[in-house]
Order: sequence, then structure tokens, then C-alpha cells
Amino acid sequence: MAKGLQGCSWTMLLLFCAIQELGSWAMHTAVESPGLGEPGDPALLAGGRVKRGWVWNQFFVVEEYTGTEPLYVGKIHSDSDEGDGSIKYTISGEGAGTIFLIDEITGDIHATERLDREQKTFYTLRAQARDRQTDQLLEPESEFIIKVQDINDSEPRFLEGPYIGSVAELSPVGTSVMQVMASDADDPTYGSSARVVYSVLEGEQHFTVDSKTGVIRTAVADLDRETQDRYEVVIRATDMAGQLGGLSGSTTVTIVVTDVNDNPPRFPQKMYQFSIVETAPVGTAIGRVKAEDSDVGENTDMTYQVKDEEGVEMFKVTTDSNTQEAVITVQKPLDYESKKVHTVVVEALNKFVDPRFVDLGTFRDQTIVRVSVLDVDEPPEFRPPSNLMEVQEDAHVGSVVGVVTALDPDTANHPVRYAIDRSTDAERIFDIDAKTGAIVTGKVLDRETAGWHNITVLAMEADNHSQVSRASLRIRILDVNDNPPELATPYEAAVCEDAKPGQLIQTISVVDRDEPQSGHRFYFTLAPEASNNHHFSLLDIQDNTAAVHTQRVGFNRQEQDVYLLPILVVDSGPPALSSTGTLTIRVCGCDSNGAIQSCNSTAYVVSATLSPGALIALLVCVLILVVLVLLILTLKRHHKSHLTSEDDEDMRDNVIKYNDEGGGEQDTEAYDMSALRSLYDFSDIKAGDGGGGPGEGGPGRNPASELHALPQWVQSPDLDFSVFRDYICRKVEQADEDLSVPPYDSFQTYAFEGSDSPVPSLSSINTWSSGSEQDFSYLGGWGPRFRQLAALYAGRRGDEDGEES
Repeated sequence: MAKGLQGCSWTMLLLFCAIQELGSWAMHTAVESPGLGEPGDPALLAGGRVKRGWVWNQFFVVEEYTGTEPLYVGKIHSDSDEGDGSIKYTISGEGAGTIFLIDEITGDIHATERLDREQKTFYTLRAQARDRQTDQLLEPESEFIIKVQDINDSEPRFLEGPYIGSVAELSPVGTSVMQVMASDADDPTYGSSARVVYSVLEGEQHFTVDSKTGVIRTAVADLDRETQDRYEVVIRATDMAGQLGGLSGSTTVTIVVTDVNDNPPRFPQKMYQFSIVETAPVGTAIGRVKAEDSDVGENTDMTYQVKDEEGVEMFKVTTDSNTQEAVITVQKPLDYESKKVHTVVVEALNKFVDPRFVDLGTFRDQTIVRVSVLDVDEPPEFRPPSNLMEVQEDAHVGSVVGVVTALDPDTANHPVRYAIDRSTDAERIFDIDAKTGAIVTGKVLDRETAGWHNITVLAMEADNHSQVSRASLRIRILDVNDNPPELATPYEAAVCEDAKPGQLIQTISVVDRDEPQSGHRFYFTLAPEASNNHHFSLLDIQDNTAAVHTQRVGFNRQEQDVYLLPILVVDSGPPALSSTGTLTIRVCGCDSNGAIQSCNSTAYVVSATLSPGALIALLVCVLILVVLVLLILTLKRHHKSHLTSEDDEDMRDNVIKYNDEGGGEQDTEAYDMSALRSLYDFSDIKAGDGGGGPGEGGPGRNPASELHALPQWVQSPDLDFSVFRDYICRKVEQADEDLSVPPYDSFQTYAFEGSDSPVPSLSSINTWSSGSEQDFSYLGGWGPRFRQLAALYAGRRGDEDGEES
């Protein structure tokens, strides 16, 4: 401690001596050193003598001055100053009057404040020399600089922190980790204040630092991330090149040790046990195992595989990429009765192996997985699993087709029951013995109807019908020769009248629904009933076809125009079956080339072209038919219009109906009575007799003229409507009973207008004549439509005559 204080004292003493020396030099130069005037200055004399002006040199002031008195900086002086105080010195510029003060008489400059070079390195000022009496400039204003002299007052600083670096584990000694750099605010051009050196304060056991460059390197080769993955290293920077009295600063560097694949995978256990039921389907996961790896990142990625042959066949191992676990799944169906325990060897190995660390050992590990198969109640199993049976189509009902066998895998000799799924045999063509499994025919078989049958057989435990297994069974119906051959089509042939003997008429073939294994072979011959035939011959061509030829010269249609030739066809069996078919041969007329012209009344060949005359005749016929059709349509339309005009004269169509409402019973202006009265011509009615006497109303009168002789309504206080009510009721009853009456034959209803209406009624039904002179006998000549009306009025007329008499 005493030595440190002694060294510090010597340093301060040296600094003080240097300051004094600099001050004395500045003062000396201020007095003696010449200063050049400005170019063109009037101080330049004609004789070449230079007038002396400002006298000073550059000024220096030490920073961080801690004295109590102002620090002397230097002196400005003009050579015209004779020391009598007539010249006044002033300064201006940076810090003038505040930091720097000048003695007006002597020109001495002092610093009154503590300066810091790191904040400002120099000050620029201007000096003036004036006459104290006249205040005139004696010297031109001149600029000068005061530099702040540096001392070692700033420690090195790490400005880029915090520092974080990384290095791979197991790196060799001297591996560069990172570089740190400190900066010193002192003047690097003056002394050693800014010369920095680096050293390690903490962590020197594992890392070193270059004293000049600040590069951090590894000091050992056994850095292990799994042991320690992070280091905190303290680096110190010292100025003055590390000499005694230098200032220092430090920083903490975090160094992360990165991982390399230097650790193999390891299973925590050497054996794992799992269990699974024997009915587990293929692909079911049994369990998971995982090998541990001390590394991190992709260095822990691994794959798993099954090493033993038995395990490869029965089980499959996949890797879960998210958890890096081995997933063991079933690859083949398990059977408790066959094997209860399976042993599987599972191996784990790293996916990415670093070749630099192969010598550390093998990067794989193995474990044993024991899989116990659990027994479950299984349905019976069909043995052997053959699914094809055959039966002859002529087998009798109840014949055995085959036997299916199913065994209970859980218990030996356990009874099994059999059945047929009737959804696959809805017609119950087959049956099965529930105990033995024998399949028998239930109906007569026919291969030509169905050659194959697909049924499903069920096998179940006798005491537990829920345990059911199914087996598909295909039954093939074997063919027997039970269908005779037949002619392929109902053959018809034609022969010319002038045919020659041996001429080919027709080639025939046959069909047979049977399918013998050796193929079809048919034999042709004429039927026994054609043994006396001398017209045609039959030749078997030996390829399942036969040819019919003529056997005589010429045929005559007038004698016989059709020949029926019976042909016997026999198959090869066994047993041999036969059938007889008939070939129809027609005798036709032919031209000289042998082309058929006509057979009986049917022409086989028709001319493809017509002559122009035939075409014209055909067109004329068509035109006549069109004219006739148009004429008939015209006549029908005319007749229809005539009937319509006659219907228009029907009294029922002459009723005019008004639907608009009037002003009441007293409104006589609402209707145009002339339009209603115009339907009748009352001019022909005699005024004297009120509608004709008995002589004029006889049967000989014209009904058309009597149409206008309808009487008018004359209001009477004594009105009796009972007769009309009875009439209407009878007509309603008849219409209800007769369903064939069309709706056109309906009654026209005429409403009674009221007792106070001045307008007379338009209807003649209730006509009543006070004079009783109206003769209604003419109504009998109006035809059957008015028969009831004529009888009604004739009866009323008779009643009136009786009352008068």
C-alpha cells in the first residue's frame, strides 16, 4: 500500500513539473518569438524592415486542474507595447470572459474553470490590442487556439455488451469463441492513456483472452454440455498498457456450450411387458417404448427397428416423430391357442451420427419387449376353408352336396351349430344339418336356370349363439344331358319351280341348352314320317350343321306350293336326346337368273322403280282424296252451323238477363223494355179477341206465327202459383232420378217482380186473362218440347170454362 502511494506521488510530481515547464516555455516564446504581420500590412516599411506585431505561440492548458488559484495559460504581447500601460489587451471567442480571463495591461491569460478534454479538446479565441486613450486598434485582430492537455482520467469501457458467445462441446484447446473490445476516451496520440490490454478475471480455468485483440479462446478440450452448458467469464480491460496506475473496466461474457452428438441412445429398462387380446385387429398399437438421449435437438432424433425374425413377422415398430417413441403395432393376427407370449427385440439408433465421435462407442441400444396374448371367447372357425362345392343338376331333393366343418378354437370338442343365411338363399334351394354341417339340396336343380349358387354358412357355439362366424360357399351345378337339341330358328326356305336336282336350298343348325364337357356333337336325319319323301334330301355336314338339297326336276305351284320337311336332330348324350323340327319350303316363281319373283300371293321381289305414268296416276289419286276430305269437312261445318242456327231459336236461349241492380221496385228507367219486347211482334195479335179465338187457334195454324201470339202478364190480386210449384217439383224429381240428362236440359227460372211493380211481367207462364178469351190450343203444335206447357194451359182453360158454366 505504501509503495502504491509512493508511486502515485511521483506521478503527480512529474505532471506538475511538466506543467511548469510548458508554462515557462509559453511565456518565453510569447516574449521572444517573432510574429509575422498580415500580408499588405502597413507595418511593412519601404526599406524592407518588418514592423513587429503580435508575439505568441500555441497555448496549452492541463485538463482536470484542481487548484484553488486560476491556472496560468500564457501571455499575449504586442511588440509596440513599451510597458507604460497605454495598451489595453482584450480577447473574444470561445470561453472568453468566463473560462478564460486576460489581464488588460500585461496580456496574461488564466483559466478559471476545470476543463475536460473528453468534452472539448481546444478553444478558439481572438486577441485585440487597443490604445487605452483613443480605443483604437493598434494591432489587427488575430486568432489563437488554446488546447486542453490530456491526462489519464477515463477508464476503458465495453460499449457493445452484454456479450453472448457459443462454442461446441469437446472443442480443441484454442478454439476461438468470440472477440470483445473496450474503448478509452483519453487521447490516443498523447502518452499511453488510451493503450488498452485485456485479461481474464473469472473463468480462466476454461477460457483465455488475447491481451491485445480481446479474442476469447478455449483453454481446455473437455467442455461437456451435458455437465455444464453455460459459463460466465469476466474480462478486464486496463489502459496505460497495463502499467501501474492505469485505469480499468470489466464486462461479463456469457458463453453457451452447444451440443454435439456425443451420447448414444439408451433404454431406461432392459425389458418391457405388454398384453393384448388375441382378437385385436391388424394395426392395433400394443404399447410405446422410448430410448433416452442426453443430447438435444436433432441429435436426439432416432429410429427404431425389430431385430429378431419372429418379431419382424408378427409386429411392426414405427417412430413417433413428435415424441421420439417407438410404437409397437400388430402386423399379423394373434392366436392365444397357438402362442401365448411373444418376445420382440427392439433396437434404437441415432438418425444423425457425427463421424468425429464414432470412437466414443456404438450409437445404438437394444431392449426386449414381451407381449402376452390374452384369451377371448372366439366364434368357431371353418376348417378347411374351402369354399367350392359341386353337385349334379339331376340330383334328387335331399342329396348331400358337401359338408362344412367348424371348430371352436377356445375349447376342444365344443359343440357347434350350423345354419344358412337365408338372405343369400331366399328360395331355400339348399338346407344344412344343424349338427353335422351337411349341405343337402332342398329343391330340384336346373343348371340352365342357375349354374352357380352363392350362399353364406353360419357356424355358432351351441351354448352361445352370439359367437357366430360366416363362410361364403360357392356351389357349382354340374350339367347333365337333359335338354334335346332344337333347330336354331323356325327355318323357311324357297325353291324355284324350275329347280334342278341337287340344288342347295337351306343350311340348318341347332342349339342345345346343355353344355357337355366334351362339347356338342349333333346328328341330322329325316324323320321317319318323311321316309317316302322324293322331293328333298338331307346331308349331315359333320360340323353340327346339315344341308337340304332338291331331289327332283322342277316343281309346280299349282299342284303344291308348300312342303313341310320334318328333320330329326340327335345329340351325343349320354343319354342321347332328340327332337324333330320342321323346315317349311315354299315353291316360288323365279326369273331366268334364278331370282325369286313371287311365292304364292306374296311377292318376294318388288320393282324398285316406277314409270312416270304410274307416278302421275298415284298423284292424281292422292289429289282426289284430298279434295274429298276437304269437301266432307266443309259439309260437316255447314251442317253444324245450320244446327246451331236452329238451336238459337230455342226459347231457352232468348232470355236476356240483367245482373245490375236497379233503383228498386219503382225504378222504371233501369231497363230498356223495348229490347225485351222486340223479341215478339205483337202487331199480329188482334186487338179485339186478345190473342185469338177458338177458331184461330186450331191445329191448322202455323207454329212459327203463333210464336208471337204469347199473352202478356196482367197483374191480378188473386195469384195462385201452386200449379207452377207442383210442375217444378215434378221436373226436379225427374232430373234427380235420371243421371243421363245433360245439364243443357234445365229449367229457366223467372222471378216474380212483386206486387207493386208497374212494369208487367215478361213471362207468359203465369199469364192470366181477365176475359178468359186466350186460346192456348196452338201450343200443341210446337212440338214435344212444349207438350207439358200445352197440357198445363189446356187444363187451366178447361177449369176456367167449367167455372164460367
